[in-house]
Amino acid sequence: MPGSDSVIRLFAAFVIFVNITLAAALPETSTQLLIVTSGSWRADHGVLSRWEKRGGHWRQVGRSVPVVLGKNGMAWGRGIEGKIAGKGPVKREGDGRSPAGIFALPFLFGEGESDFRYPYRRMTRFSRCVDDPRSRSYNRIVDRRKAAADYRSAERMKFPSGLYRYGIFVAHNPKRVPGAGSCIFLHIRKPDGAPTVGCTAMEEKELVRIMHWLDPGRHPLLIQAPREAIAPLLPGKLQLTKLR
Repeated sequence: MPGSDSVIRLFAAFVIFVNITLAAALPETSTQLLIVTSGSWRADHGVLSRWEKRGGHWRQVGRSVPVVLGKNGMAWGRGIEGKIAGKGPVKREGDGRSPAGIFALPFLFGEGESDFRYPYRRMTRFSRCVDDPRSRSYNRIVDRRKAAADYRSAERMKFPSGLYRYGIFVAHNPKRVPGAGSCIFLHIRKPDGAPTVGCTAMEEKELVRIMHWLDPGRHPLLIQAPREAIAPLLPGKLQLTKLR
């Protein structure tokens, strides 16, 4: 797995220009974007950039940052467009892939009190994200003391290693189609930079910076895909310039 410096050098070596009409139209109210790109469907690392629309123009905010993806790369997920967006692998439960597409970000989560302006849910030792497709709570975070005990598999949200000390819930598979994938987050990466089992992870300081930046009044979205597939997902004439 390449280190942070090598990932930045790799992606700073090229410039992508996109001038295309949006295929899956973004809501007019969405004026903040997180955009994650990778080198291929199989790549387990990529780059995240923040974008904001002001005066009718999209501008990058701050520097792009390296992220790690699913250990098997990406696959088309189910986001706001409501259908698979293009050719390529399709996200399934347990496939080790991060979802590609356009996704809402309904809330932040973490272990402590919130000093964020965005909706926030505090996790406890009883918090679980259910990844059992047979459960009525599939793809939901529940309190195991209150939820129906109809699941055999769930993620502990107060993670012993601290990877979920801070996080952002990604609304992949919001209709909770059984087996289409669940429990997708932006969260803290492992110290060794290892890939995830389907989430997108980064250094803690970068994640916290993003969490403070997100503005609920701007209805932010995550757009995530390999370079070969991302163009139709982007707003018209948005230009991804050299990483800063």
